[in-house]
Amino acid sequence: MLSVLRVHLPSDIPIVGCELTPYVLLRRPDKSVATEDVPESAPLDGHFLRYKWYRIQSDKKVAICSVHPSEHATLQCLGCVKAKIPVAKSYHCSPKCFSDAWQHHRVLHERAASAVNENGAEEEELFGRFNNSGSGVVSTSLSGAQPTPSLTNGAAPLYPAAVAQRSGGETWFEVGRSKIYTPTADDIGHVLKFECVVVDAETKLPVGHVNTILTSRVIPAPSPSPRRLISVSGIDAMVGHLDPEGRISSAGNFTVLSYNILADVYASSELYSYCPSWALSWPYRRQNLLREIVGYRADIVCLQEVQSDHFEKFFAPELDKHGYQALFKRKTAEVFSGNIHTIDGCATFFRRDRFSHVKKYEVEFNKAAQSLTDALVPSAQKKTALSRLVKDNVALIVVLEAKFSNQGIDNPGKRQLVCVANTHVNVHQDLKDVKLWQVHTLLKGLEKIAASADIPMLVCGDFNSVPGSSPHALLAMGKVDPMHPELVVDPIGILRPASKLTHQLPLVSAYSSFARMGVGIGLEQQRRRMDPTTNEPLFTNCTRDFIGTLDYIFYSADSLTVESLLELLDEDSLRKDTALPSPEWSSDHIALLAEFRCKPRTRR
Repeated sequence: MLSVLRVHLPSDIPIVGCELTPYVLLRRPDKSVATEDVPESAPLDGHFLRYKWYRIQSDKKVAICSVHPSEHATLQCLGCVKAKIPVAKSYHCSPKCFSDAWQHHRVLHERAASAVNENGAEEEELFGRFNNSGSGVVSTSLSGAQPTPSLTNGAAPLYPAAVAQRSGGETWFEVGRSKIYTPTADDIGHVLKFECVVVDAETKLPVGHVNTILTSRVIPAPSPSPRRLISVSGIDAMVGHLDPEGRISSAGNFTVLSYNILADVYASSELYSYCPSWALSWPYRRQNLLREIVGYRADIVCLQEVQSDHFEKFFAPELDKHGYQALFKRKTAEVFSGNIHTIDGCATFFRRDRFSHVKKYEVEFNKAAQSLTDALVPSAQKKTALSRLVKDNVALIVVLEAKFSNQGIDNPGKRQLVCVANTHVNVHQDLKDVKLWQVHTLLKGLEKIAASADIPMLVCGDFNSVPGSSPHALLAMGKVDPMHPELVVDPIGILRPASKLTHQLPLVSAYSSFARMGVGIGLEQQRRRMDPTTNEPLFTNCTRDFIGTLDYIFYSADSLTVESLLELLDEDSLRKDTALPSPEWSSDHIALLAEFRCKPRTRR
């Protein structure tokens, strides 16, 4: 007979908006062991599995710490209450917690005071698009939350009026009848119970032992302080505002996002021991990343470290719901030795109402390495050369046609094309020659595209190269100084002569606009988050072992202008005892976003 051997949950802490998928180990009638579901619609030997989820609601009210959401709150900041800051942000689990968080927490007070002084009602802008029903707001009563309408959680009503069970000051409400359950705002602060039992298909009665699991208390999804758009196009730079649809007001502008999202295969507890296990788990991170990406509402999205299986099963279908068309280039597998489905790659998405797909180019640096060694390296050294050059990295180049125009009456009907390159130069720091060679190879390919069409260029990605490195110099300056110290290490001669390390694309780093343009409170604050010697952000990657800039958005300055940029994070924006990833930010990189305008083209 069918029987249940074991039931457990992969994550110890349930979070609002993140699916809970129990692991159920079965013994089938033939004595084999399996994990496949046995639904009522397909019984096995006259039996199937029945699932139920309950919310255990105590008569005692529970508030959750805003800094450590797995802990109960023991004190509340009355300044937050007076300033009408969302109540969830006012709770702390201990005086030390409040003291340690004060540098970050006081920013909420300052912003609230500033907003009231300006126009009195900025709570939504101050605390962000991410602080919605999916994040949950804890109040002292916890009883007024509304269930999220998009969650079904099985055939049963989400929160039926009938009480399932009451015992010892606790009430158990049935909240789901499917194997998978997604906690909602109503569950915050409460324990969930999962039941699994074998049922006779004919009598519909349980057979044998009822297997149960109790979770920890449900916590709200932490919501980071929102990052605002800062205008760099005007003399007095101010914070950029989004229209009700989240778009930039001017129809002729478009936005580009670049973000290394940290593939799950790399997100190990050994590397990121400082991040809570529940916040490092993929079910949590994928929802948090999706919330963040969708919240930016970029017209073009370039993601790096997207696993093949996550692209196909999650990002492509989920972003399709938000109007994006998806393109993907998986890394090659000559070096990779793991599961082929978990190989990561570069994914580019664009809004179908803003752009249409014209052409796609795929760059495989392994193939370029083979061609290079065939042409330049003596036969006896080819194996050694390929071992150094072959790293499975790729680039995805997409040509898009805009469905909007700002060309004016002088160019009626003129097609507006944009070429977007998305890459991840994932090369060990010791192989600086290989890193530079890959960037040079990509740029020479883009030169060929530029020569064939009058087309603006965008080069986005994680280049694993700090400002001032040889790859950065090549991108930003169009050449590498022959005396650059990184050119010294070139064991297979791929960088010689140094005079060949050039390109003709007029590329400029978008974020250097913070250092070069305008005045105003918004820009002055951002300049403090820039390195004045390189005109690049102080960091785009922040872990316990490294803090620095590795990610860039470059654009062709002869055909595009930067209108605004997503504000940078500073150390005050992160918990002072935390690096990335964290419960608030689910990657070890930060997202970069730039708003561009195409320069009107003159007749030729």
